[in-house]
Amino acid sequence: MSNGRLMGDSKGGGKGGGKGGVKAGERGGGLRRGLSLWASQSRDEARELRRTAEEAGLVTIADAPDREHVTVQGTLKTVTLRPRGGVPALEAELYDGSGTILVIWLGRRRIAGIFPGRQIRVEGRIGVHSDTRIIYNPRYELRS
Repeated sequence: MSNGRLMGDSKGGGKGGGKGGVKAGERGGGLRRGLSLWASQSRDEARELRRTAEEAGLVTIADAPDREHVTVQGTLKTVTLRPRGGVPALEAELYDGSGTILVIWLGRRRIAGIFPGRQIRVEGRIGVHSDTRIIYNPRYELRS
């Protein structure tokens, strides 16, 4: 039976706003802790990726010069099939803790071992198109 009040009404006993609801100091505590943990893990991952690139004697993506032959390594964040001019193109976003670069294999729909989260080392010439740094058809080595 209803007493005429809506759940969450300031005079009701629901969990919405008002006296019967969640206190302001309690809201977002779990979310805040989760975001803090996620950010901490992201910083740790970035630091580890930069460290492994430096130990291997490689340049970081942020420091890699445009229009020069480079070798960089990192983690594939995204892998997408996106046709370019009617030709299939496999695009992957490579992240090494210092920055990202787009890696594109023209004429490929898929490459075995290329998937998000995979560690990879690529070698090629960095070009810039619409303010995006790209390496087309790089040589690559799958890492463990």
